[in-house]
Amino acid sequence: MTVDNHEFGGQHTEIKLEIVEKYLKAYAIALRQKFSSLWYIDAFAGTGSRTVRIEAKDGDLFDAPVPERVESRRGSAKIALDIEPNFDRLIFMDQKPSHCAALEALKAAHPDRDIHVLNGDANLIIQQNINRVNWSSRRAILFLDPYGMEVAWATLKAIADTKAIDVWFLFPLSGLYRQAARNINAVDETKRKALTTMLGTSEWENELYSAPPPITDLLGVLEAPEERQRNADVAGLEQYVKRRLETIFPLVAEPFPLPPQRKPQRFSLFFAASNPSEKAIALANRFARHIIDAGIASHVRPL
Repeated sequence: MTVDNHEFGGQHTEIKLEIVEKYLKAYAIALRQKFSSLWYIDAFAGTGSRTVRIEAKDGDLFDAPVPERVESRRGSAKIALDIEPNFDRLIFMDQKPSHCAALEALKAAHPDRDIHVLNGDANLIIQQNINRVNWSSRRAILFLDPYGMEVAWATLKAIADTKAIDVWFLFPLSGLYRQAARNINAVDETKRKALTTMLGTSEWENELYSAPPPITDLLGVLEAPEERQRNADVAGLEQYVKRRLETIFPLVAEPFPLPPQRKPQRFSLFFAASNPSEKAIALANRFARHIIDAGIASHVRPL
């Protein structure tokens, strides 16, 4: 396997990239005349491209059989490079040296573009550097597409504090409902720490878990309360994440479910804007809402 072979993806990958690309196009056109510098930041950039395996199909009376094939398609980094008008600076991060080698090759293929490839933990890179930029004359879009539950709340807070960055965040909903087990006794200290780091509060335990009241009669308690159980289903967990994001971002759109129809839902594609001005919020919300609604109409069939 070469450094540029990054095999992953399915329907949810196609949809998330389609949504993000549409927003990048609208964003670049709308803000180009307003700010002297527009940046694109990809915190988990991969290799810039992805290898997709297409399953074989049997033939029938009308069509010949189709053998399995492998296609190379654009990843988020290449999509961002193709946006016109161009982003002034593109920052690609990844923790895997092999991915960064592929991103360096992508940079070399575009010598006229201002591209920075950063190898390391995206959480540390963002937290240590994002506030060193003078954002008064710059704006950015940051794409968070982690491999798992890597994104720390402190990273999201640092992004929100810039008041200049729009975020598309593919939240690992399946990771949340696996770590936040139905019974609180199944949530060990490692899971507790991971949940607190991701959600930015230890109050998730009180907010997501409850026990029924004890059964009593006139003489007192007949049965002790049952063990505390998670009181939120998958949809409830998704809304809890949205409420948490709303504590630091002035705008958080209703998320796009991925996959859009097959259950259980594994991801939630969130859009959040950090600029608190009413005009900026209205513009970002209009773009994001239109793109998400169009995606839902295209990919979610009515039952």
